[in-house]
Amino acid sequence: MSDSESTTSHGVQKTRVGIVTSDKMEKTIVVEVRRRVPHPKFGKIVKRTTKFFAHDDVGEAKIGDRVLIEETRPMSKNKCWRLKEILSH
Repeated sequence: MSDSESTTSHGVQKTRVGIVTSDKMEKTIVVEVRRRVPHPKFGKIVKRTTKFFAHDDVGEAKIGDRVLIEETRPMSKNKCWRLKEILSH
């Protein structure tokens, strides 16, 4: 193995695109991610929403912004995502 291969790599982090629903906490935003999945029994496409707590160090994301979040190490009990970029205001 060469030196470049022996370094630890973190792999590929999961990313999600969602809408900021709350920015009232310090350095934390709540992002709501909507996905469309088939119903397990009937097969009809239904909408599912999931809330993620994401780390926003600068506090630049505001309510209603469309953002890209990325999985990271656990930062608190509920927060294991961080803001990667703001896609639109």
